Amino acid sequence: MTRAPHVVGLGGTTRAGSSTELALRHVLFACERRGATIRLFSGAELETLPLYAPERPDRTEGAMTLIAELRRADAVVLASSSYHGAVAGLVKNAIDYVQDMADDARPYLSDRPVGCIATGAGWQGAVATLGQLRTIVHALRGWPTPLGVAINTVDRSFAPDGEILDAKVAVQLGLLVDDLSRFVARWNSTNAAVPAARGPSDPNGRA
Repeated sequence: MTRAPHVVGLGGTTRAGSSTELALRHVLFACERRGATIRLFSGAELETLPLYAPERPDRTEGAMTLIAELRRADAVVLASSSYHGAVAGLVKNAIDYVQDMADDARPYLSDRPVGCIATGAGWQGAVATLGQLRTIVHALRGWPTPLGVAINTVDRSFAPDGEILDAKVAVQLGLLVDDLSRFVARWNSTNAAVPAARGPSDPNGRA
């Protein structure tokens, strides 16, 4: 790759400085320290996106920016808090905009590693939400990294400035960055000339 890899992260909550956003920022900044360019779509941006409606072709400036950045992305990071044991609607709505990439040369999230982070006030919700994120990535033809990170926010993992207070969380997020970096390097060194296969239908089953 002759340019720096580009990593796009989306997630967080409507509350600035949430554990979800701090974890996402930590991963993106670690990628940046390794030479990547990054773009963060935090809760503050995601909450301005209209409800995704595929039958309406008009898009807001924020939605067009999101899709443009995802098209550029060599890797993606998704981070969601657990809302009643499921992916937050704020995050799911943003992910739904990937449908606009259905007819791209690299449709949906093809050929991109996707790191998944889920937080919750207890392990049950965090783990369930992490599994849903990984399922969504599979449906969008992305490659979930071998390690996904679930964070129990009952235990204080981050200081207000973003410093990680939990050594286990620090290790897991570091391994996630390793997975993203290795996949991008390997993919671009061995498969850059191979076009993405086109499927007969989109992830929603429409022919």
